[in-house]
Amino acid sequence: MANTYTALHYHVVFSTKRRERWITPEIETRIWAYLGGIARDNDMKALCIGGIEDHVHLLLGAPPTMAPAKAAQLIKGGSSKWIHDTFSNLRPFAWQDGYGAFTVSKSNIPGVIEYIQTQREHHTTKTFQEEFVELLRRHEIDYEEKYLWD
Repeated sequence: MANTYTALHYHVVFSTKRRERWITPEIETRIWAYLGGIARDNDMKALCIGGIEDHVHLLLGAPPTMAPAKAAQLIKGGSSKWIHDTFSNLRPFAWQDGYGAFTVSKSNIPGVIEYIQTQREHHTTKTFQEEFVELLRRHEIDYEEKYLWD
C-alpha cells in the first residue's frame, strides 16, 4: 500500500486537581473553545468537548504520529497556562496529574458525543469518581483505587 490511512479517535477524560469545582458555567464555553483550539493547533480534531465544574471530556481525532499521552499533555499544559493568564481568580487552578484515554470506533462516535453533551444531566446522579471508575471497568482497564485520585 502506497499511503497510510487512519481513523484514530480517543475519548480523553481528566479532572481538576482534587476535583475542585473551578469550571463554572459562566466560563466553561470559553474553556471548551480554548481546548478545541489547542487540539486544532496540534493537528487534532476536537469532535466534542464538554464536562462540568470538576472535569472535562474530549472526543478527539488524532494523527497516527501523536500518542494519547502527548495529546493530553498539550491540551492540559496549554489550557492551564491560558486559564491562569485569563482568569485572575483561577490562579490556584490545576488539572489532575493523570488522565483517561479510551479508543472510540467510528460507529460509537455519535454515542460518545451524546454522552459528552449530556454531562450536566448525567452528573445529577453520579460523581466524577463513579463515572471514571465505570469507564475504566467498561474498557477492562486494571487499576488500583489508591492511585486514581490525587
